[in-house]
Amino acid sequence: MSKAVVCTFLAATAFTLFIVCFQSNKTIHRHHGPRGLGRRLGYKVPHPLFDPLVVKIERFVEEKGLNDWKTPTHWENLAVPKELDQEGVADFLSDEGTLNITLRLTYLFPSLDKNPEDGFVESRELEAWIMQQANDRLTFRAGKELASRDQDGDGAISFREYFPHFTDEDIGFLLLSIFSRADQREQLQVSQKRVYDSNNASTERNGMGHGEAGWWKEQFRNADVDQNGLLNFTEFKDFLYPEDSSNEEIHKWLLREKIKPIDYDHDDKLNLEEFRNGAYDIYKNYVEFESGGANVHSPEEMFETLDVEKDKLLGVEDLKPILQYLSPGELSYAKYYASYLLHEAGADDDKDGKLTLHEMINHEYIFYSTVYDDTDFEDDDDEDLDHEEL
Repeated sequence: MSKAVVCTFLAATAFTLFIVCFQSNKTIHRHHGPRGLGRRLGYKVPHPLFDPLVVKIERFVEEKGLNDWKTPTHWENLAVPKELDQEGVADFLSDEGTLNITLRLTYLFPSLDKNPEDGFVESRELEAWIMQQANDRLTFRAGKELASRDQDGDGAISFREYFPHFTDEDIGFLLLSIFSRADQREQLQVSQKRVYDSNNASTERNGMGHGEAGWWKEQFRNADVDQNGLLNFTEFKDFLYPEDSSNEEIHKWLLREKIKPIDYDHDDKLNLEEFRNGAYDIYKNYVEFESGGANVHSPEEMFETLDVEKDKLLGVEDLKPILQYLSPGELSYAKYYASYLLHEAGADDDKDGKLTLHEMINHEYIFYSTVYDDTDFEDDDDEDLDHEEL
């Protein structure tokens, strides 16, 4: 047997062992990871994965149906996939099939220590790294979802493709697809108006409650920047993850949704009492975490700061400065998670606000908590946390 064949066989064996250990370690090592941040902030999202190699391995495990490590029906024929082989995964696996975390952290450290390259990972460097991993996760999930829904293969999603269970009567408009995109532009615009600008009759027919046809229609319209009745990849990603979008119309929609349940007089604005008893507590929770409990404005002080027009009411425009607190997304959570790792999880031994490679290695399981701890959240790359109704 040639040396190349032996090396390939050993790599495949080590990888198979790793997959078994990878799945079982999630149960065995539950005590290692940071605990309770999501519950503390009142926000249920999975912890961002620190290591992109682990992300790829998790996706491989899922795609191959190997999530249940106790019944490994395919282990005997499992080989290192090409994309992981290109990452040199075998170089980071021990003969026992475990991931050499110390080696991985040593390998990744220069990628974090970039601005400046001074032998330390500062808060903003750690934040940038974890937020990039979170954004990559959103991009992957959005791409996978688009591919599964794009029935005509045009790289975009129509309302009908994403919501096939809504009837024409539910939606209250003629399907955009019956018009030619090239030579029936005028008809398409008329149809779009019917789609997006609900008149009184349409509103009666299209429920505007959460999860109903009219509600989804409004969200679809907000994401459709060019208003062509289709969502391209960027628009579709914003539609799936509105809290992580930079789309101004989506921001306004999010704030309107936040106002509704606490707007007791139904004037689409918040008075001081409504703000104090609803939005303020959400804002305060996040600001206390950011500041360590120091210098948190009272409800009255915050209301006065936001009330630019001094009319004793807060509308959508007034609430924009605190949108990231009222409707945080996965990117916001990634930012808080980075802060949590640095300041509260114990990795910064000398409390200087930055990490050395030695400190990271000394607390290596903190950074790989999602490999060794799955008790805080249940997650699936296929699962859209914001669209559970579907």
